[in-house]
Amino acid sequence: MVLDLDACINSLFQRQLLAESVIKEICEKTKELLMSESNVVHIKAPVTVVGDIHGQFYDLLEIFKIGGYCPDTNYLFLGDYVDRGLYSVETMSILTCLKLRYPERVQLVRGNHESRAVTQTYGFYTECMKKYGSAQVWHYFTDLFDYLTLSVVIDNMIFCVHGGLSPSIHTIDQIKVMDRFREIPHEGPMADLVWSDPDPGRDEFAVSPRGAGYTFGSLVVEKFLHENNMDHILRAHQLCMEGFQVLFDDRLSTVWSAPNYCYRCGNLASILEVGVEGERHFNVFEAAPENERPSAADSQRSDAIHYFL
Repeated sequence: MVLDLDACINSLFQRQLLAESVIKEICEKTKELLMSESNVVHIKAPVTVVGDIHGQFYDLLEIFKIGGYCPDTNYLFLGDYVDRGLYSVETMSILTCLKLRYPERVQLVRGNHESRAVTQTYGFYTECMKKYGSAQVWHYFTDLFDYLTLSVVIDNMIFCVHGGLSPSIHTIDQIKVMDRFREIPHEGPMADLVWSDPDPGRDEFAVSPRGAGYTFGSLVVEKFLHENNMDHILRAHQLCMEGFQVLFDDRLSTVWSAPNYCYRCGNLASILEVGVEGERHFNVFEAAPENERPSAADSQRSDAIHYFL
């Protein structure tokens, strides 16, 4: 039976889960596609950049309403598709289908939550068990995570990554030769790319309070951009109450795309539209009106929100 991606996408837009066998086939085909991608994917503007989604599927649907549907809009997703929210399966399913259907118009970067270890703790594993009755779908997706690219460069000028910079990485070429086809390690340059954060109070690198990656300051950003002949760093990874944050004299931006994070933070969210002349516009939005409140059982999953993950 031939895989009908359009039918799969339509079903997901109708809030219908895909069959386990279909997810297996989609993941296998997407891994084949991603194998040919570099650790640094070069794309051209215009492109709409999306930050953390964290399983908030109804808000992802809102993003498509605001930013446009594929293939009319080019999308770059910066990782953390799963965990926290209640619909990580649907979120990963639709993003994987869209990548497979429109490979040149959809880019998927790996975040720190695209990991076996993290998803076993923060919701995705439990959700797969609940919705499919076994861990197979979790295995299919977490195996796929190992193939996601680590970074994207827009028009040779904007470096895009989930987390941030690393003291071990000075040039883009160093990222290109890394072995990404594995679980995210606890330390080292691959971990730094998905875990690190900017710190406006610092100039250099410092130990991160997250317990992984580093914090980095203005001098680190200036040096990296100069070394690589670029003018901006674009990343996600950190909750922004206004939906975005711009630091270091407009040299670095954070885009956050999960409004009312964990269904209780009350934050705004944004997507970033990058134009053909390099202009950047944050399109800010609130939580989708049809967002369902988590049940009492889901609310008890964690009364305290761990902002560091």
